[in-house]
Amino acid sequence: MASPHPTDTATATAAATATGSHPSRPDDQPARPLTRRPARRSTRPARPGDAHATALTHALVAAGRGYSVLPLTRAKLPAVRPPHHADPSPTPTPCRGECGRPGHGIHDATSDPLAVRRLFAAAPWATAYGIACGVPPHHLIGIDLDTKNGADGLTALHLLAAQHRFTLPPTVTVRTPSGGRHLYFSGPPAPPVPNSAGRLAPGIDIRGTGGYLVGPGSRTSRGEYHLTPGTPRLPAPAPAPLLSLLPPQSPPHPHPHALHHPSALPSPLPHPNPAPALLRFVRTSPDGQRNARLYWAACRAHESGLGQEMTTALTTAALHTGLTEREARATIASAARH
Repeated sequence: MASPHPTDTATATAAATATGSHPSRPDDQPARPLTRRPARRSTRPARPGDAHATALTHALVAAGRGYSVLPLTRAKLPAVRPPHHADPSPTPTPCRGECGRPGHGIHDATSDPLAVRRLFAAAPWATAYGIACGVPPHHLIGIDLDTKNGADGLTALHLLAAQHRFTLPPTVTVRTPSGGRHLYFSGPPAPPVPNSAGRLAPGIDIRGTGGYLVGPGSRTSRGEYHLTPGTPRLPAPAPAPLLSLLPPQSPPHPHPHALHHPSALPSPLPHPNPAPALLRFVRTSPDGQRNARLYWAACRAHESGLGQEMTTALTTAALHTGLTEREARATIASAARH
């Protein structure tokens, strides 16, 4: 059979188009309107390789600002495995990197970019990084303000600042996955500031010599760490009154006979009356933190020699928060035995 004339084919196609049908579709099937599917947003979590590269990039930026850094796991632990776990017998003095191999925790921390890359290459599973505290040039002191378990570290720090009459300067601030804050302050080269948890107040931990802070840009099992908007590039100097509140390193035990000499006894330092700030600290306790705040305030009152004098006032402040008198007195009595 002869093929249709080209002109006839074009005419048939035009007629089919005009009537709404398609030349390749039977006439009894209506044409489907062409609709564009909306773009599907990817909800998959970041791949480990992405988080590793991001952590390395941020760690190199921190190293460029003088911080000593080390790679961390999602659990916020040093990521490079110890090199001595297979040694036949442990050495009497733990190795702190003298062997020349990585895997010594905080002692691996460095600000050398090439060394940072080598550490991350040795731990491809690292998704976070730590910033070492207490080392030059910043001698970093980290104030870890918690909001977990009813704690309110930020409020507690402001109350301490009001009590001791100092202002917290703007400084590097990192937001944690739980909603807390890490405040970075530079400290003096000596004496070293030790690590502590909850000694200043409930919800306030101190990261000093031998400790580290999880750096911004890190991804952990709890979430990500971010710099707060407008944060300075470098840490501000720690206020002197704040430094005086930080617990010192435990001194070596002196010879028993040395304690009989007057010069061996510490001279008391003058402190402002803590009563008003302690009472405000108790009265503003949120639910879930009332007993903890009362206990801490009662301990500080006893340390200041005001324990008996403040018992009634602390009990009244605790009643204001909703505690019963029996609960309040039991907590204060526990602090007196501390």
